[in-house]
Amino acid sequence: MQYDVTTPEQYIAALADDWRLDTLEQLRKLIKTSAPFLNEGITYKMLSYSDHSGSLFHLNAQKHYVSLYVGNISAIDEQGELLAGLDLGKGCIRFKKSVPVANTQIQAFISKAIALHRAGKNIGC
Repeated sequence: MQYDVTTPEQYIAALADDWRLDTLEQLRKLIKTSAPFLNEGITYKMLSYSDHSGSLFHLNAQKHYVSLYVGNISAIDEQGELLAGLDLGKGCIRFKKSVPVANTQIQAFISKAIALHRAGKNIGC
């Protein structure tokens, strides 16, 4: 879904009283804790996390899930071990209501993506 907002605060407010808000906030906290140097903003009508070299992550609340957009998943998790059991799309990881963020290895995946980004590797978001 797309939200007609211009700030992260407006985006969060648009999800009030929605189960997706909790999932989105958990992922948002993982990103902000792991990479406090990233700037949070709105790009393509979704939350974005970027620095001087470009975007690293995007978060979006879709109708039935929350998407974490990361670009080239296989460039980050070559063996698919960190994202095993998750619903993956082309460049996105989908978190449905039945998938608790805490029961995944998404923190390790986010950390690896950040390390690759800081090392100058193109992971394509």
